[in-house]
Amino acid sequence: MSPEQQFLSDSFLWVEGGAALIALYYFRRLKRQHWRYFIYYLLLIFACEVIGKWGGEWISFSKTKYYNYIVIPFQFIFFYWLYAVKSFSNKKLFWLIAALYVLSFMLSRLFFKESKVYFSFNYTLGCLLLMFLVIKEYYNQVNSLDILNFQANRMFYINLGVTLFYIGTLPFFTFYSLLRAYIQIWDIYFDYFLISGIVMYILFSISFIWGKQSS
Repeated sequence: MSPEQQFLSDSFLWVEGGAALIALYYFRRLKRQHWRYFIYYLLLIFACEVIGKWGGEWISFSKTKYYNYIVIPFQFIFFYWLYAVKSFSNKKLFWLIAALYVLSFMLSRLFFKESKVYFSFNYTLGCLLLMFLVIKEYYNQVNSLDILNFQANRMFYINLGVTLFYIGTLPFFTFYSLLRAYIQIWDIYFDYFLISGIVMYILFSISFIWGKQSS
């Protein structure tokens, strides 16, 4: 990792923590709304990242399994819930998408090797399912009567952040192992991964500052 990438990696973590603190600041205003769960999510994800970065100094564990089986699935499942249940009011859609994602782990165990840093099959399917929800959210926003006030829609910032990070890094993690053989291309994608992650959490912070409490 180059010095610039190390700086971006450290910035990623602290911007993530900043987003969690900003979200916590708005907890009292949002504690009776479903957005309180987004606050919990940001706090938990920051805690997970701290454990992933420094937890190995106190306890030995596999970071690969930690992220593949705990952190990443939690992120996907939460966003499936936020989009399907809270934005679209469709619990059946949530359970269907969540079931398909969980099934991908079973298929991965049967047909794919587990030596990769990220299980490409799991991540690819998880992102494709999330992409479907993201596109549907954009469609709903564009066709909403409140489209002119998009800047006050909390989901607008969340959806944009998810698009830039999760959807934008889909090629990187889908072809992660293959790209390792082309270090220059890998570095470009890795830089994008770090920068888009920082931008995503900045957008999450903005969603609390500019987003309407009722959105």
